[in-house]
Amino acid sequence: MSRQVRDYLVCYDIADPKRLSKLARILEKRAYRIQYSIFLLKKVANHEISFLVDEITAIIDQEADDVRIYKIKSAGYRLGCAIDIDDPYIWTEE
Repeated sequence: MSRQVRDYLVCYDIADPKRLSKLARILEKRAYRIQYSIFLLKKVANHEISFLVDEITAIIDQEADDVRIYKIKSAGYRLGCAIDIDDPYIWTEE
C-alpha cells in the first residue's frame, strides 16, 4: 500500500492566549513556522493530518477561534527569501 504524503499550510487566529499557546506548541513540534500564526507541514500522511485535526479540535473554541488547514497542491514559485533585510542570505547554484 502506497502512503500518500502532502504538504499543508496551517493558519490560525485564536482568541484566548492559553489556547493560542497550546496550539502553537503542538504545531512547533511538527511544522515549520512561516509567520507568527502560519505553519508549514511537510510530507504529512493522510492519517497524520486527521490526527492533527482531532488534536486541534480538542483545543480550540469553535465559536471564537479560526483554524484553517490548506492542502498545497504543488511547490509553486519561490520569488525570494530574506532572513535579514540588511544582510540577506543569497543562495546560488554553482
